[in-house]
Amino acid sequence: MRILPLALAALMVPATAFAQCGGSFSGFVKSLKQEALTAGYDRATVNGFFKGASQDPKVLRADRAQGVFQKPFIEFSRHLISQSRINRGRAMAEKYDSTFRRIETTYGINRGVLLAFWAFETDYGSFQGDFNTRNALITLAHDCRRPELFRPQIFAALELYKRGNFDPARTTGAWAGEIGMVQMLPQDILDNGVDADGNGHVSLKTSAPDALMSGGKMLSHLGWQAGQPWLQEVTIPADLDLSKSGTDTKLSVKEWQRMGLRAKDGSLATGSLKASLLLPQGHKGPAFLAYPNFDVYFEWNQSFTYVLTAAYFANRLEGASIYTAGKPDQGLVGAQMKQLQQKLQRLGHDVGKIDGILGAKTRAAVQSEQQRLGLPADAWPTPALLNRL
Repeated sequence: MRILPLALAALMVPATAFAQCGGSFSGFVKSLKQEALTAGYDRATVNGFFKGASQDPKVLRADRAQGVFQKPFIEFSRHLISQSRINRGRAMAEKYDSTFRRIETTYGINRGVLLAFWAFETDYGSFQGDFNTRNALITLAHDCRRPELFRPQIFAALELYKRGNFDPARTTGAWAGEIGMVQMLPQDILDNGVDADGNGHVSLKTSAPDALMSGGKMLSHLGWQAGQPWLQEVTIPADLDLSKSGTDTKLSVKEWQRMGLRAKDGSLATGSLKASLLLPQGHKGPAFLAYPNFDVYFEWNQSFTYVLTAAYFANRLEGASIYTAGKPDQGLVGAQMKQLQQKLQRLGHDVGKIDGILGAKTRAAVQSEQQRLGLPADAWPTPALLNRL
């Protein structure tokens, strides 16, 4: 799910003035309407936007059931990437060649990068989600898990409605409020929406040029550097100091080369560019160097596995070979991963939520304990580590 910006500050009154979450749903909607009126929206616009608003229990169930992110990288990437999806991506690149050329010229975003997001988010626009967007946003804002993330998006959607680019009764999308072919949140659409086809509206659901140009503009605004790589498969020497792997360590390409890293195909990027070594399933599995543009992926999605797969798929769409899977050590699944997180937490590590997902905090804690116990510090948790703890 996208990291949601805290936006529309200019349109919103201080947060303390209105109930932020919880309570009766009807009362919560009434509070939102009053907040919108206080922010300067006229009553007809407010009433039109909130008319028929209802809570959607399916949204809450979807929010609590993101088990796909528990899969390790190799399994996850093989699940998402098929030859037919690659073939269709290349066909889409040819079909919308002029749009991609315009994106590359204007924003410096490689077509493979946007094609990968387009494929993963909506299968090139074929399934964009059937959740009512307004109801999804209000439901998630009312739920007290992350109201500060979703509440501003309600008012962004209200602004889109005011501008004639949002139908509160009919606009549908993902359960978390993303809309269109590349799944952008209302505030992202306000900030980065582009009418690429020139029809007077930003139509991310029905216009591929609009969706792709808008996605390109958003990536550019998130910090994408034109002409720079994002991810590259590498080989690592047997004696590498594995504690230097992970997204928190960034060394120059020259430093990695001195330690024995080599590009699997071609050559590494310029020697002064900083990069992190990623070992998603430990030192016996695939290995990648992640360059500064890779960090922008985390502004689109918070899942390490999703982000790595999207970046790798972008390479494949631009002609890279299939990664070398190697023979990773057996990992942990389900209850084992939760047990590991509980043990790490008891040892004083901040692993975030005990959710069975190998996220950044859990990886960092695993690597720390591997170093303490004299195990290969590659941040890949194994049954052996679990037993030692």
